[in-house]
Amino acid sequence: MADSTLNAVVSQKIKVSPGLIILRVVPDGWVLPDYKAGQFTVLGLPGTAPRHLFSDQEEALGTPENLIKRAYSISSASRNKEYIEFYITMVRSGALTPRIFALETGSRIFLSQKFTGVFTLEMTGSESNIVLLGTGTGLAPYMSMLREDLPCNSNRKYIIVHGARHSWDLGYRSELITIANVCNNFTYIPAITRPELEHIPWGGQSGYIQDLWKNGIIQTKSGLEPTPDNTHIFLCGNPSMIDIMVKLLESDGYKEHSKKSPGQIHLERYW
Repeated sequence: MADSTLNAVVSQKIKVSPGLIILRVVPDGWVLPDYKAGQFTVLGLPGTAPRHLFSDQEEALGTPENLIKRAYSISSASRNKEYIEFYITMVRSGALTPRIFALETGSRIFLSQKFTGVFTLEMTGSESNIVLLGTGTGLAPYMSMLREDLPCNSNRKYIIVHGARHSWDLGYRSELITIANVCNNFTYIPAITRPELEHIPWGGQSGYIQDLWKNGIIQTKSGLEPTPDNTHIFLCGNPSMIDIMVKLLESDGYKEHSKKSPGQIHLERYW
C-alpha cells in the first residue's frame, strides 16, 4: 500500500482508561474542510497494521493490504483547523479499534476528507434549551457542540448527562466540570452504573440515564423543567438507552425529529 494512502498523522494519544483514548489526528499535506459540530468522518488502517496487545486474536483477513474503515464522531470544535479529535473505545474483537489503539504519536492513519451527518444543533432554534444525553463515547459529538456553540452565561440552558460503568470511564470530566464552574447556564451530570466497584466511594449519581430522567434528577440538578416547547433533547450511544428514552420522551409529548417532520428528539446510535 502506498504510504500516501495514510494521509494523516497521530499528533497526540491520550489514555483515558485501559479501553478508552482521545486521539488527535493531523492532516498531512491537505487542509481540513469545514464541518459542523456533531458530525462524523472516517478513520482507516490497513489490515497489515499491528493490533493492540490486549485485543482478541482475529481470523486472517482475505485482503490484509486493504484499508479497514469506520466512521467516528468528532469531538473537536470545527473552528480548530490544526487537528481532528476523536474519543474512541476499544472493541477487543473488532477489526479497526485494536489497530488504532496500537498507534503511537507520529503513526500514520487514513482520515477521510469528507465530513457528514445531521446530528447537529441546526434544527433546534436559538432559544431552545439543549439536553444532551450520552453513554460511553457517545459523548464525543457533544464535546464538539459545546466547544463550538456554547454561549456561556446566556439564557439558553445546556445540560449534559454522561453515563458510564465506572468513574474512570468518564472522559472529558475535568473539562466539563470546569465549564460548569464558569458557565451558569451549563449543567454537567456524570452517572455510573457500577458504583460498588469504585475504589473510592462515589459521591455522584448512580444508575442509568433513563432512570435519572424518570426520577427527575436531571430537572433537579439543572433547575430546568424541560418541555417539548422549550427544549430539544439529543440521544447518543447505547441503542437500548436511546430506545427507552424515546418511549419516555414520546409519553411526555416529545417527537422524534426528521426532515419531513420536525421534532424535539435527535438521536444517533453507536452500534
